[in-house]
Amino acid sequence: MTEGTLRCRKLISDYAKANYKLMLREPDGQLKHRFIVPGSVYSNSLWDWDSWLTDIALRGIEGIDGDELATYEKGCILNFAEHTDEKGRVPISIMPSSTLPDFSTNPDTNIHKPCFAQHALFVCDAAGDSEWVRDAFPAIERYLGFYKENAYHEESGLYVWIDDCAIGVDNDPCTFYRPKRSSASIYLNCLMYRELFAAAELAGRLGRADAEEKYGYEADELAERIRDLLWDQRDGFFYSADVNLVPVDTTSWLHSGCPRHWPALIQRIGVWSGFLPMWAEIATRDQAAAMVRNCLDESTFNAPFGIRSLSKAEKMYALLKTGNPSCWLGPVWGITNYMVYDGLKKYGYEKEAAELAEKTIRMFGRDLEKTGVLHEYYHPETGEPMNNPGFQNWNLLSLLMEC
Repeated sequence: MTEGTLRCRKLISDYAKANYKLMLREPDGQLKHRFIVPGSVYSNSLWDWDSWLTDIALRGIEGIDGDELATYEKGCILNFAEHTDEKGRVPISIMPSSTLPDFSTNPDTNIHKPCFAQHALFVCDAAGDSEWVRDAFPAIERYLGFYKENAYHEESGLYVWIDDCAIGVDNDPCTFYRPKRSSASIYLNCLMYRELFAAAELAGRLGRADAEEKYGYEADELAERIRDLLWDQRDGFFYSADVNLVPVDTTSWLHSGCPRHWPALIQRIGVWSGFLPMWAEIATRDQAAAMVRNCLDESTFNAPFGIRSLSKAEKMYALLKTGNPSCWLGPVWGITNYMVYDGLKKYGYEKEAAELAEKTIRMFGRDLEKTGVLHEYYHPETGEPMNNPGFQNWNLLSLLMEC
């Protein structure tokens, strides 16, 4: 690691140490337990994947009191569990006085992203105790049941977004402005695979052999469907798929001679989440090798400051300063760099991972030198911040990146 990179890492570490306690919040209103918010400048709002990834980042800060943090970590899970309704719907975020979205007026919309069980398992491992999650596990099971009943495409065996509300990667063209339940997102399905895997592990620790077998089987089946239907051999990349197809009707005169035999159509749109099968450890070794070539291609994803959130070759590519939705059409995000880095490490691409880590650390360190804060996303060519000063969240995961 160069002297400049070491200086940047120290800037990030000092910034994290100065701000992390401001991310730990006390019970407030209908949030009955302590919880974690995505940044010191955030309101008292508990968010799904934001709080999960922020928690992972906080655990990477040297000198943090793990016992103190554990009560806030567990509180995130318990708060969500207490706001899981009888159908298994879990809010994407919870505020002290109201929940978003309001399922009473908008029942047919996305719920908490697939990271509920993953976050719970992370907390169990960090705290060295799994018994505390026993009372929350029925809520996790109801929530997984809701996904299976309402966001599962039987013909393909893949999961779909119910709509394009708060999917996390806000304006991913594979889902944004698409019809309801039409997008079998690679991002969603990789998260769900890891979620089912985590649920199986939790069930085993709680002595629930039936649930352990059930979720383990579903995870394995989903991984097979992802490798089969979302892998494109021609491009050497994973894509989302369109499942908004007319049902097969063998009695139809027009179609009966040769009915379709494909349950989904690949959307050949180069989105950063196509690298997630490496993070999720779904990709085969050969698939990973092809994906790394994509990762290094400067005409698509590889930029001077990390991984573009959308391939530069796509017509939708745009470097815009936007909020609601935030722009995932090309800018570099801390989370894109971290999850691609983590996948590279898992498959043994140490050199490529280290290079991505150095880009990330230098980008954040330079931002802190110039502005004193971090931002939500960055220009891929210049590393300049583009939006939302004070954003911390998963940017602090850079402290876990080794170069």
